[in-house]
This record gives sequence, structure tokens and C-alpha cells, in this order.
Amino acid sequence: MKLPTTASLPECVPTRASAPLSSACAVACAALALASAVPAFGQPFPSRPVRMIVGFPPGGATDLVARILQPKLQESFGQQMVVDNRPGANGVISLEILSRSDADGHSVAFGHIGNLVISPTLQKVPYDPYKSFEPIGMMVTLQNIMIVHPSVQAKSLKDLIALAKAKPGTINYATSGIGSPGHLATVLFETMTGTVLNHIPYKGGGPALTDLIGGQVPMFTAVISTAVPQVQAGKARALAVTGARRSDALPDVPTVAEAGVPGYEATNWYGLIAPARTPKAAIARFHKDMVAALNSADVRQQLKDRGIDAAPGTPEEFTRFVRDEEKRWGPIIRKGKFE
Repeated sequence: MKLPTTASLPECVPTRASAPLSSACAVACAALALASAVPAFGQPFPSRPVRMIVGFPPGGATDLVARILQPKLQESFGQQMVVDNRPGANGVISLEILSRSDADGHSVAFGHIGNLVISPTLQKVPYDPYKSFEPIGMMVTLQNIMIVHPSVQAKSLKDLIALAKAKPGTINYATSGIGSPGHLATVLFETMTGTVLNHIPYKGGGPALTDLIGGQVPMFTAVISTAVPQVQAGKARALAVTGARRSDALPDVPTVAEAGVPGYEATNWYGLIAPARTPKAAIARFHKDMVAALNSADVRQQLKDRGIDAAPGTPEEFTRFVRDEEKRWGPIIRKGKFE
């Protein structure tokens, strides 16, 4: 903090160190010193580069969405937007980092079903999903998709179910991690079909997809945006999408419900959150620019091409949505096998 010079001091301030200050003058000096500090703490948001923390490595769906939004937010903010990949523990590490960041709006992170619902239900996490953060709003919704390596005998989901029942526990499937949306979707699938598959967790969708394409793992329950290019290129075979309707990006691929498991549905989503006590003005500005970016025609098209739906919502709507997801999936998570 820059201290006031002698010339800027009130007239009542003595210039000799030994001279006492009157109480009124002391108050005046304190006020002047505080005023000189305001620019350091009261600058309009954003006043420096903004960090968007992603809890998975490059190549996955969260990273894809972040990098689609990055140039739009950077332009609207007039500040550099940095995508900071902090993979690990199904996105828990990224939210731990966010919870310890300055609450000034310059650090935000992706909140999703994995780090806001699944992991807090399964284990103790180093944050409170509601008290540790301020919601900015929902961003997107997207499906998972069950894909297999082209060498796998299953040509359809019914074929996969038959194979799994014939050889319980022998079919390996990859996900982006323990407690990830793909893991939850597959546990629900096993529960509803009476099958037993063998879970191979990875640290993100990118590494899992690499091993699926390379034939190291035969099946991957992936976020659809990760899989679309590989399915279109014939490097992976799509069996079914996990949502309530087919994806515009892969319209010929049936839903799990259509493919033989009536009533099945598991949808993924991403929202944006900031540390608790972030100023309302910063939250409002971030929300406004986020919504504008998601509603822009080019961003919507980029997302749609990868099977992702822009779904911007208010902070209040996002909080209610997360609580509803917790009520819906909590019992399933607690009864399921997550290992």
C-alpha cells in the first residue's frame, strides 16, 4: 500500500515525530490511509487474468467446453482467460483448489455431477458442495455414450448384455474415474440389466479414449463429446446413448432405453462456480458474459456438433438443480458398487 506523503496529510498532522496527534486528527489519518488502499481491493471485475479450473486432463469433455468458451469470455472480459487443468479424484482436486482461491471472481471452476453429487455422497471431500462455493449458473447438458472397440463381437447393446451375462465380470469398461458420470451410468446399467462388468477407472476421458482406440480396453462409457469424432471415423462403435433422447450429433445411435433397457436415463451436466463470498457484482458479471457466450450462434454450433446442449441458467436455478440431482442419485449411489 502506498503511504500518503507529508504534503497530502491533513493540516492537523504535526510534521515532527515527537508531536502528539489529536484524536480527531488520528481518525482523519486513518481514513486517508484506508482510502489510499481502496484501489487495490475495490477495482471493478475483472481487473486481471481470469482462471477457469478444469478437473480433468486435456482431451476430455470438460476441457472441450472450457476451450470453446475461452475466446468468447476473454473477448467480453477484456482480460486473458486461462484454462487450468487440475485432474484427479473425479474433479474433487479442482474444487479443493477453488475453495482455497481468492474470492474475487478471478478463479472459477467446473461443477458437475461427479464433484458436486457423486464424490460427496461416496466419501468425505475437502469442501462443502453448497457452503464452499457461489453458483454462477448451469452451462451445458450432455449425454454419456457406450462405445466399444471395433474388434468387440457386440454389434448392439442387446449383444453386449448377452455377452456380459454369458461371462460375468470378464468385460472391462473404462470411465474417466471412480465416481464419474460414466461410472454412475454404467452401475445403473448393470443394476437394471442384471449384468456384471469390470470397471477400469482412468484419470480423464482423454486417456481412456486413447486406450479404447488402441484396443487396451474393449468398452468405454464416455461423455458423448469425447466419442463423436472417433465414432464418425469408425475407430469406435457406438452401442447406445444414456439420455432420454437420441443425440443430434449421432442420430442413428439409439438410447439405452430404446436398445432394450426401458426406463433407463442418465444425463451429464456442467455448471460454473466461484469461491464462497465472491462479490455479487463479480458473480453477476460472470453470469451475464457466460450466458451471452453460450447463446452465441457459433458456440452453440460447436457444442451441438459434439453432442452438447447449451443450457444456461441462473445461480439460483443451478443450486436447485444440484440439490434435485442429489436427491435423485443419492440412493442409487449409496446402493451401487463404486470401486
